Amino acid sequence: MKQYILVTALVLIAGLAFFGCQKKQAELEGTQEGMSMESLSATTAANVTENTAPVAVQPQAMVSPEAKLEPLPQVEPYKPSLKDIQAALKNAGYYTGAVDGKKGPMTNRAIEEFQKANGLKVDGKVGPKTWSALSAHLTSNQ
Repeated sequence: MKQYILVTALVLIAGLAFFGCQKKQAELEGTQEGMSMESLSATTAANVTENTAPVAVQPQAMVSPEAKLEPLPQVEPYKPSLKDIQAALKNAGYYTGAVDGKKGPMTNRAIEEFQKANGLKVDGKVGPKTWSALSAHLTSNQ
């Protein structure tokens, strides 16, 4: 008799679990099928509290496959004028001549001395590395 009651109880529990899961699955499927943009918007609007402002969603712009992209303009590094170079060399104490924008032996010697003193390649040319070090002296003592 105890075995009969135990088997009956197990069958009832298994049946309830099985049919309960079936009912839950049917509810989920019904919810998924019935979801549309209108119901989603209504659900979302209902979930918004009074303290939040609505957010406008902008549609993305369509780009045609034939559209051609234009390359970005090339930005060239700053090339200092000879007057800027002479003024910076003068402020750094390497140039004693006039800041006239004319490159002569005094300007060449000052560039080379500056390069040597700052551990740069001594070539007498003011390239990006030399200008990077020299430009710090452009506005000092003026």
